[in-house]
Amino acid sequence: MMRKKDKIRIGWQEWVSLPYLNIPAVKAKIDTGAKTSSIHAFNIEPYQRGNKEYVKFIIHPLQGNTSIDIVCHAPVIDIRGVMSSNAHVENRYVIKSELCLGDRKWEIELTLSDRDPLRYRMLLGREALRSKVLIDPSKSLCVTKYTKRELSDLYTV
Repeated sequence: MMRKKDKIRIGWQEWVSLPYLNIPAVKAKIDTGAKTSSIHAFNIEPYQRGNKEYVKFIIHPLQGNTSIDIVCHAPVIDIRGVMSSNAHVENRYVIKSELCLGDRKWEIELTLSDRDPLRYRMLLGREALRSKVLIDPSKSLCVTKYTKRELSDLYTV
């Protein structure tokens, strides 16, 4: 277990990156009420490669910007019933990805869900944050901040 002084201090929302998915920046809402983390995904298509199940999906990583499409492929590690905020249980694909928060990196599980109508493209749940962070709910964007220009540069091919 990490000592308190070794934990990264974060606010209620933070910019993170997901290198396994080629996502350089996505704003995540910290949600300790959610066990599992979730990312906005649509056009979700399962497929087989050899005897392993994969999923292909598209992400619009920046809220309000549908011009940036990131096509992702990932092995499926599970399909789980997840209860949404409106108490509806939805079966979701679960994948793993490396999460980068500042200079820290670790692997997390992510469920795939169409979060288009929601404000945040990603929720970071308590399983992903356990023993690695200290959350100050009165703060926001403690680790990384981007200007619109910097975000544009990150997503320019």
